[in-house]
Amino acid sequence: WDSPWADRLWTEACGKERWLGAHERLPGAVAQLTDAQVWDFRGMERRDLVDYARRRLQRQLSQRGEDEETVKGARDVLDPNVLTLGFARRFTEYKRPAMLLAQAERLVRLLSNAERPVQLIIAGKAHPRDQLGRTFVQQWAQFVRRPEVRDRAVFLEDYDMALAEDLVQGVDVWINTPRRPWEASGTSGMKVLVNGGLNLSELDGWWAEAYAPELGWAIGDGREHFEAGWDAAETEQLYTLLEQQVVPEFYDRDAEGIPRRWVARIRESLARLTPQFSSNRMLAQYLEQFYLPAAAGYRRRTGERLRLARELRTWIRGLRHHWPAIHWGNGAVESRDGRHCFRVQVYLGELSPDAVAVELYAEPRSPAEPGRYPLRRDHALSGAAGGFLYVGDVPGDRAAAEYTPRVVPAHAEALVPAEARLIRWYPA
Repeated sequence: WDSPWADRLWTEACGKERWLGAHERLPGAVAQLTDAQVWDFRGMERRDLVDYARRRLQRQLSQRGEDEETVKGARDVLDPNVLTLGFARRFTEYKRPAMLLAQAERLVRLLSNAERPVQLIIAGKAHPRDQLGRTFVQQWAQFVRRPEVRDRAVFLEDYDMALAEDLVQGVDVWINTPRRPWEASGTSGMKVLVNGGLNLSELDGWWAEAYAPELGWAIGDGREHFEAGWDAAETEQLYTLLEQQVVPEFYDRDAEGIPRRWVARIRESLARLTPQFSSNRMLAQYLEQFYLPAAAGYRRRTGERLRLARELRTWIRGLRHHWPAIHWGNGAVESRDGRHCFRVQVYLGELSPDAVAVELYAEPRSPAEPGRYPLRRDHALSGAAGGFLYVGDVPGDRAAAEYTPRVVPAHAEALVPAEARLIRWYPA
């Protein structure tokens, strides 16, 4: 997805093998680039996109049967020196592709501003059975025909991966307006990163994770809203960002003609987001955290004439057979010195105590992992077959009632709960 100019810049910064090694060194390499280098490469990408859009628009108009003058006029649309916004995706209702058109006259003023002009490249398609999506396409097609914006707004038909490739390489700002929480990921916004493009997006999908004020712009507040009028509120927020931050920052140039704040934002995005939101990082992480451990586990299980595999099979069969017999005895908790001390009786019957773990579970208070606290097997209960007392203490920063004892399968070589989806909760 990187343009030839981006490829050249990254190669100058950190070599042709940059994606094959540790990604941690990339931010330092980007920091060594001069502002002029960054701004020059962005200018080349924008120029290439404008050339491509003109050629594609000419072909599009010719195929539609437009007159020769209209087709020739497409050679003069857009400007390689103007702030270029991009919006391209499948046109369907939750993506709100017509949000900018909700204040069409305000958009006209943005595009036709003589001192700080803006240009917009739109692309997208709707499912043949999505009538509303097709209506959005029609609305944009009608808007770009308006005489006052014809040179500053282009709708490119037949959106596909080839068109997306050119768009993400050349736009200055990629706009994304899905209705939270419907955005699955937002990979198109990730693709502009390597090319120095910036994102203005709803705080959903990947942007909810990636956004920081110095990296781009965000609409929404990171929460779900279903009340009437929220779309209008976010439309207002979108236009306010464009008018008061995006456009002024792009055109705030120094004596060398370089928008230093804009370039600083590009540099931060290149350094911090490109290495993180890349398929190279993703595959390396899968390899290190899943594929290699899985391969090592397979070798352990199949070694020594399948010794471990047979042991695991015996373990899981025993769990399934004896699990229904597990039951709880008395339980008690004492709170002192800022801790909760639990004592619970567990009857495992004929199941080996080494085949299970007894623990306390607490629901997470935030997106963090839930609390899991192991209990220690203290001693066997008198007169009971397979009965044991388990003890342990936990922090007292939450009520004791928020902790629930439970029994779960346990084996050093097993993947729990993937391979043993069993659990026995303490009775409420």
